[in-house]
Amino acid sequence: MSQPIPGSPPLTTTQNLRNLPGGPSFRVSALGGGHGLKATLAALRIIAAEHLTAVCTVADDGGSSGRLRQDMDIIPPGDLRMALTALCDDTDWGRTWADVMQHRFTSKAGVTGSLDGHAMGNLLIVALWELLGDPVDGLRWAGALLGARGQVLPMSRTPLTMSGLVQPEQAEKQQGRISSQAELAHAGKLGRLTDVQIHPAEAEACAEAVTAIELSDWIVFGPGSWYTSVLPHLLLEDLRSALNETEAKRCVVMNLNADTGETRGMSPAEHLDVIAHYAPGLRIDAVVADLGSVSEAEQEEFAAAAERLGAEITYARVRSKDRPDVHDPLRLAIAFNEVFHG
Repeated sequence: MSQPIPGSPPLTTTQNLRNLPGGPSFRVSALGGGHGLKATLAALRIIAAEHLTAVCTVADDGGSSGRLRQDMDIIPPGDLRMALTALCDDTDWGRTWADVMQHRFTSKAGVTGSLDGHAMGNLLIVALWELLGDPVDGLRWAGALLGARGQVLPMSRTPLTMSGLVQPEQAEKQQGRISSQAELAHAGKLGRLTDVQIHPAEAEACAEAVTAIELSDWIVFGPGSWYTSVLPHLLLEDLRSALNETEAKRCVVMNLNADTGETRGMSPAEHLDVIAHYAPGLRIDAVVADLGSVSEAEQEEFAAAAERLGAEITYARVRSKDRPDVHDPLRLAIAFNEVFHG
């Protein structure tokens, strides 16, 4: 069983956490994609399941999602599927459907089939989109089938792509532009990413996502791939404007490891500076970081970067004891609860 953060209330069950005064009343929108957003949602559903919205990136162009968007000219369903499975009801029905959604097809040995690598959930979501004619309606029906707590929305109804310049570490090498989200996710091996853009730049944000942001008490960014999951929401003008204008408070959850495939060599402070660079003027109220993810030598610089955003740092034990590379849902929920009530 997860242990409470030193100095925090003696909470050991999700029921105790839900029973805290005002806990379920918060309206929270979580922005991101992939496994990072899934980790955030698994924690937030403990304290804000009745008023929880996930807003997902729609720029994925790799794997099953990439094949489907190329063949059918649709927004990629993969990140949306991951968010739905994170919100599945904690019953046999919900857990079974979560497994079904995540199931990937594999042909028998020696055969390369057209379904190979496709996630069942991606195909189900696309089928609902075709039948209902609207991504948001399709996701609502998928959520109802899964018994999902909360709603999942795309950041835009328009399929988006991303690009960025890579500045090689060797000065004699020239910059190169990468025009693929899947490739940007590994760009840290080549150098530092700069001038990250989203295309088409004039794409409209999903109106329901904008409304959710406007009505939220808290907005949560991260953890996740910093440039390809966290940043895209700040690059879309409509969403960036909504995030600037909302009365909601804003919280950033740091990655457990700052040195990822697209942020190799970047310090935790530099991660926060990315937000300041691409969304100047955006105020962040809180930053949640695991006690072991920021070294003592980095803490002063990290604090200065947070202060430039207007944020206070909360250090908490949010790392899973059994899987130190992932966030523990209950520990992260406790950290969120302390921040939201702070």
